[in-house]
Amino acid sequence: MTISSSLNAGVAGLQANATKLASISDNIANSSTYGYKRVQTDFESMVISNNGGNYSAGGVSANTTREIDLNGSLVSTSNATDLAVRGRGMLPVANLTDLSVGDTNMLLTTTGSFSTDSEGYLTTDSGLVLLGWPASSDGSIPTFSRDNEDSLEPIQINANQLTGEPTTQMTLGVNLPATATVADSGAVSEQLAIEYYGNLGTSESVNVTFTPTIPATGSSNEWTMTMTDSVDPSVTIGEYVLTFADDRTAGGTLASVTTVSGGAYDATTGSLIVDVDGGPMEIDIGLIGQTDALTQLSDAFAPVSITKDGSPVGNITDVSVDGNGYVQATFDTGVTRTIYQVPLVDLPNPNGMIALDSQTYRPSVDSGSYFLWDAGDGPTGDIVAYAREESTTDVANELTSMIQTQRAYSSNAKVIQTVDEMLQETTNIKR
Repeated sequence: MTISSSLNAGVAGLQANATKLASISDNIANSSTYGYKRVQTDFESMVISNNGGNYSAGGVSANTTREIDLNGSLVSTSNATDLAVRGRGMLPVANLTDLSVGDTNMLLTTTGSFSTDSEGYLTTDSGLVLLGWPASSDGSIPTFSRDNEDSLEPIQINANQLTGEPTTQMTLGVNLPATATVADSGAVSEQLAIEYYGNLGTSESVNVTFTPTIPATGSSNEWTMTMTDSVDPSVTIGEYVLTFADDRTAGGTLASVTTVSGGAYDATTGSLIVDVDGGPMEIDIGLIGQTDALTQLSDAFAPVSITKDGSPVGNITDVSVDGNGYVQATFDTGVTRTIYQVPLVDLPNPNGMIALDSQTYRPSVDSGSYFLWDAGDGPTGDIVAYAREESTTDVANELTSMIQTQRAYSSNAKVIQTVDEMLQETTNIKR
């Protein structure tokens, strides 16, 4: 009966507008929730085939969609590990409760306020822990699979962690006095101790002795460089005869290096390799004809520029995350090292994911297969520290939609009231 279909259409209208009002109320309630993605409610008409020329009202149905692909505005904070994604991509996280049973169960979010808990995990107040790829001991990130979560680990910062880097390379920027190789100069050897860090973080030194060759007449422009290791000073790890040029164009630069013992001098790199207690040590003394390291000028012995790599043992004092997702730990020795990398996860259809509590989402069949990108690569944006993403709710638009929904709800209620009155009139035909 046509009049009955009108009643059903009115009821369907009430249900659809009640659903829209529920989504509006959820959006308004979360207008100040960081990372909240608004819910959009759309109506679809339901058409029932006409039978015998009589029109039958089909009504309406409501479909809700969470607009996960919308980006909210970013606001600055004072916490270095407050993170937000600027652009496409999502941060991988997991519930701490899942970790206790050995299951990562990756979830996705676009922002979070992370801080270390009692065990050093970077977590939010809601119990979400940030996931990332662990770095190697040298700070590099190994190659991991990008189409699954198996290689991701919860990021754990151990404030009491000790670390140090052994010294493997040093540069001798030293000026030797030209007057010391002159006949009857009476010059003595020059001593230089260069500290280096061993494999266990211990402080040792390479002791270098520069002995001038004093000729009977004139100037030799020649020195003997002898090196020992403080671990065993009785053993010579390298001995080299250095000759310097005295012509107008190249005066004071290395003219030749003769190896007596130790690793051979490499004229293409200007370096030599000696064996200290912890292993091979590359020492750069400069190229032939260049002034980039050892020189012989004037009458002063001067260690102009001594550089080396490595660092002493130190404790973590600070943690930061850069735009490419590298988690960097700063130690009290001033050394900064990469300890994790946080990827950005991208999916073909972000809106197809399953929405969960705490602004987290789980990939589904509808969202498509995900891929773990380096932040800033491919279609993804970058990661912003000291920032949070605001809710995508526009309160003014939601209030306007609320007024429209209220009017539509009232109109559907009026339809039901009218159908009721018409049915009453039909009942009153026979009296």
